[in-house]
Amino acid sequence: MTLLFAKLNLLTVQAAFFFAPAEAGGTEDFSLLEMIKKMGGVALAVAIILAIMSMYSIAIMVERFLTYNAAKTQSREFAPKVAQALKDNRIEEAINISDRHKKSHLAIVVNAGLQEFQAHQNDPQLSGEVIEASKRALQRATAVKMAEFKRGLSSLATIGSTAPFVGLFGTVVGIINAFQGMKAAEGAGIGAVAGGISEALVETAFGLIVAVPAVWMFNYFTGKVEAFSVEMENSSSELIDYFLKRRGAK
Repeated sequence: MTLLFAKLNLLTVQAAFFFAPAEAGGTEDFSLLEMIKKMGGVALAVAIILAIMSMYSIAIMVERFLTYNAAKTQSREFAPKVAQALKDNRIEEAINISDRHKKSHLAIVVNAGLQEFQAHQNDPQLSGEVIEASKRALQRATAVKMAEFKRGLSSLATIGSTAPFVGLFGTVVGIINAFQGMKAAEGAGIGAVAGGISEALVETAFGLIVAVPAVWMFNYFTGKVEAFSVEMENSSSELIDYFLKRRGAK
């Protein structure tokens, strides 16, 4: 029985230590706004950096989404129109259709090939050099458009990979402050170090909040770019086949 009472007394002392308030007669405010107000200089700088990274990544996401959506929409409108024009051997009309769809990746590629081919279509005999020149024009246009589609994605990847480490740096600083507070206020209870611990946890959460959407959207946009690349390669191949048929017809 004596041993039981001793254990109960020990548990009571431990509970009193861990749950003691930081200030006599008051309670610590752990709301997000209050924690931000109480952040040190380093922790606040980390939070500002993460906020800038978040806003920049959101701007990239919105801009890329609008760009890809416009390319997809205009390409769907462009493909059947240019296909019908080429079927009727109306190359000039096909070029004009391409010029009206500036945001379509297919229109940019097809236009480059048609422009090169049109410059030599009046030759009595379409040589293999003309076909090769058209093919190179298609390849150049595809490479340029792919570079445009990839613009900003490297920044998303960088933010997604580094934001957790930036948050971790803030976490380390917060933990160091917590231990310093624990050393300076021995016996004052957990309330003396709760601010530093909460600050560390906020930085960790902020870093993850910035990183996770950036990684998700980077993977999503990368899939979109790969799909656009396949579409442009298929269109280039079909256009080369069309040029070869025109040469055979002559």
